[in-house]
Amino acid sequence: MRKLPVAAAIAALLFSTATLADTGTKHDKGSPADKATAALTQPQSSTSEGSVSVEGKSIRYQAVAGTLVLHGSGDKEHEPTVSMFYTAYFKKGAKPGQRPITFLYNGGPGSATVWLHMGAFGPKRVVTADHTHTPAAPYQLVNNDYSLLDASDLVFIDAPGAGFSRLIADDKDPAKRAQQMKEREKAIYGVDGDGHAFAQFITQFLSKYGRWNSPKYLFGESYGTTRSAVVANILTNDDSVDLNGVILLSQILSFDNSIDGPGTNPGVDQPYVLALPTYAATAYYHHRLPSPPADLQTLLGEVEPFATGEYAQALMAGSELDAARKQAVAEKLYQFTGVPAAYWTKADLRVSGGMFEHELQANDDLTTGRLDARFSGPSLDPLGKESEYDPQSSAISSAYIAAFNDYVRKDLKFGDGQRYREYADISHWDMSHKAPGSHDALQQSTNVMPDLAMAMKTDPDLKVFLNGGYYDLATPFYAAQYEMHHLPIPDSLQKNISYAWYPSGHMVYAHVPSLKQLHDNVARFIERTDNLKH
Repeated sequence: MRKLPVAAAIAALLFSTATLADTGTKHDKGSPADKATAALTQPQSSTSEGSVSVEGKSIRYQAVAGTLVLHGSGDKEHEPTVSMFYTAYFKKGAKPGQRPITFLYNGGPGSATVWLHMGAFGPKRVVTADHTHTPAAPYQLVNNDYSLLDASDLVFIDAPGAGFSRLIADDKDPAKRAQQMKEREKAIYGVDGDGHAFAQFITQFLSKYGRWNSPKYLFGESYGTTRSAVVANILTNDDSVDLNGVILLSQILSFDNSIDGPGTNPGVDQPYVLALPTYAATAYYHHRLPSPPADLQTLLGEVEPFATGEYAQALMAGSELDAARKQAVAEKLYQFTGVPAAYWTKADLRVSGGMFEHELQANDDLTTGRLDARFSGPSLDPLGKESEYDPQSSAISSAYIAAFNDYVRKDLKFGDGQRYREYADISHWDMSHKAPGSHDALQQSTNVMPDLAMAMKTDPDLKVFLNGGYYDLATPFYAAQYEMHHLPIPDSLQKNISYAWYPSGHMVYAHVPSLKQLHDNVARFIERTDNLKH
């Protein structure tokens, strides 16, 4: 999954696609470009059938691959803005009102949902190597023993501009069409515009398929967790749609907690504290600890109190930290991370994610994976300061993209003549966010903790299930846990939050034993909260 570091994603968002209808050239009426644009303004769908065996239980399903057309608001409510692609799986023979439905999406921002679809919960799963580079095609597509179809109907949604989703600019005049596209991008490519687009898609889907009375769930991964907080609040408080549950995988709600780029925000030391347990787990996995403990849990039981105690106090001291104490803390950091004390001292005890990924296995000219630290790959620049690519992303992305492109056309009968885009063509993503109760977008790093808190307070029955991997250097598990413990909610609502951690990375499901655990945990969560049996 070629996800960029959060800081890089915010600064550059280097996605490699183009948007339909934004050609800037004049077309004759009835030209292929005009016809393609006209097709976007109408919902499309293709229906097929299949079956999947989930942990020994056979499930027959109907699959619908298609698009829904979103529209503007106010005086532009009849103006088409986005054609959003989805793949829905409905269990055959089940009554809609008696069957949960889960809306799933990846992050990016601006990513297609090929990862959750082909790696986690769709009926077919692409086989990839556990922690090494997956060889080139042909790739193997197999029955997914851990599809979530045993617990819920599923709707995989591609973000606007990604997958087969497209922004719509349909003015006949080329110049006006180009301006219209710029307005679409400005309105939709951002925290709030994206959230409203997904909320509109979900309510429209509920109407189209008669699912208003079904138990409803959101499942977001990575930036998809940011999106879930925003969408949960919009659905609950703008659309009167109470959700049964919000399932979060590899969470980031407050970007001040990102370890990808804390060096660009001097004085904010919290990311270093919250990433340290993941640094330790990674060093343990790669046998880099000078005195390794008996097991990972023992290590985490030692490093977590050190991180929030002695280490946090040292960082808080800043320039007042004396040299002897600084050296003592650096020595302990070496014991917990395998990165030499001299390096920690030179880095002023502040090592970013990219620095750690570059240095942990530097003696072997290896870069450690970001999305999944179990992966390693040759360093692009052994003398560099930070990692310059993600070995896990390079190891598996081709398999996912090739498998889905083949599957969607052959099995789902959708997409002939179209390009499936791994990412949207986003030159700028607006990270400003108008939090609940605020009149304007706040001048701070994006933080959607208030959105999730608002949804939970206005719907005190809402349950939240947080999942994460111990080896995730993109969104460290301890940071996610910290966010949940600091949500602005009454203590009585903390019982509505549950947690599960796995010996895997950002894409927990890339490790098959963790995929089984993830499936079983999520299925139990849905069964416990769907209200159909209670």
